[in-house]
Amino acid sequence: MKRAFSPLLKPLLIAAIAFSAASGYAQDKAPAAPAATKVDPAKGGTLYAEGDAARGLPACVSCHGANGNSTISINPKLSAQSQSYLYKQLVNFTTDARNQPVMSLYSKMLTDADKHNVAAWLATQPSKPGAAKNRDSIDLGKKIYRGGIAEKNVPACASCHGATGGGIPALYPRLAGQHQDYTVAQLGLFKGHGRKNSPEMATIAARMSDEEMKAVADYVAGLK
Repeated sequence: MKRAFSPLLKPLLIAAIAFSAASGYAQDKAPAAPAATKVDPAKGGTLYAEGDAARGLPACVSCHGANGNSTISINPKLSAQSQSYLYKQLVNFTTDARNQPVMSLYSKMLTDADKHNVAAWLATQPSKPGAAKNRDSIDLGKKIYRGGIAEKNVPACASCHGATGGGIPALYPRLAGQHQDYTVAQLGLFKGHGRKNSPEMATIAARMSDEEMKAVADYVAGLK
């Protein structure tokens, strides 16, 4: 009987061993599920306000203002920005996608937990409103923001950033109340490919004139 079944058992045994080995290999090589990040906004607030002298990290408040309400027009207001979007930008600053000398330097010094914590804290801070300043361009800015520029295939800014500039978390930032100078500078970077973390914005900005950029930047500064 042994001899009769051995030709059948042998290939089955070999197949079973091979399958077992392959299964074990797959399990060993499968990436471990990432541990859930425990976010601590309080730690983020402390780091934002005080920095970390031991690591040579300055306080974020020195450039971005109390509670993220920057008073320096070339530095963005960060208060009330979505947590996921802020975290993404801090990560982008550590790559070629968004290279800025100051922010790239300090973002690389932050741990992943630091990035999550600071972003979470800023997202909870109330934003101080801004204001449009140029009456001559307010209508143009409003038209572009709400309806786009059809002849240039520029979509309405509101279609992604919301009717009141609140943005869509992770995807599109809050623009309401943002400094005019900062918004114009970012549009310029997108147009010149100096900022590479949004192909959509690079395409859109390339179709806009300097006058159109300034008009829409002034308009969003007054959104609340």
